[in-house]
Amino acid sequence: MPSKKNEAMLKEVNESLDSSKGLFVIDYRGLSVKESQELRRKLRDADAEMKVYKNNIVKIALAEHDMPNIDDILVGTTACVFYAVDPVEAAKAIKDTSKELNKVEFLGGISDGQAIDAAQALAIADLPSREELLARLAAAVSAPLTGFVRVLNGPVQGLATALTQIAEQKEGQAAA
Repeated sequence: MPSKKNEAMLKEVNESLDSSKGLFVIDYRGLSVKESQELRRKLRDADAEMKVYKNNIVKIALAEHDMPNIDDILVGTTACVFYAVDPVEAAKAIKDTSKELNKVEFLGGISDGQAIDAAQALAIADLPSREELLARLAAAVSAPLTGFVRVLNGPVQGLATALTQIAEQKEGQAAA
């Protein structure tokens, strides 16, 4: 019979899975408390959270949620990073911390309902964020429209310039 502590942990893992769109599994060995707190702050800013659970409890929770089997990743000292909205922001926070401290390492995870390995998790970190993609889309859509408006505005602006010059000429002739 499982202990009450393990049952409580399983419930907490299930709640984290229910409120997230996916997760990354990282090896966090060697992080000091201060470094761990800094990573958690960065993840919070990216709408993600890092939790440390027993690997077997996470495996049970994943099975209960019909999520892919990542048993080969959940080995040793691991932490789960659950992201609520955008996997890119969470992955970038992990990658940035990994570069700064050289202590954090992607092991894999689950994204869009599929198991991913460490290389795929790093590839997600290299993607542009959702906001960047929306900005690029807006620029791509607005560029042709801006050109079209300039073309339409050309004859009107030319007419206005010609009328201004005619008015100035008539004023010059009237003054002379």
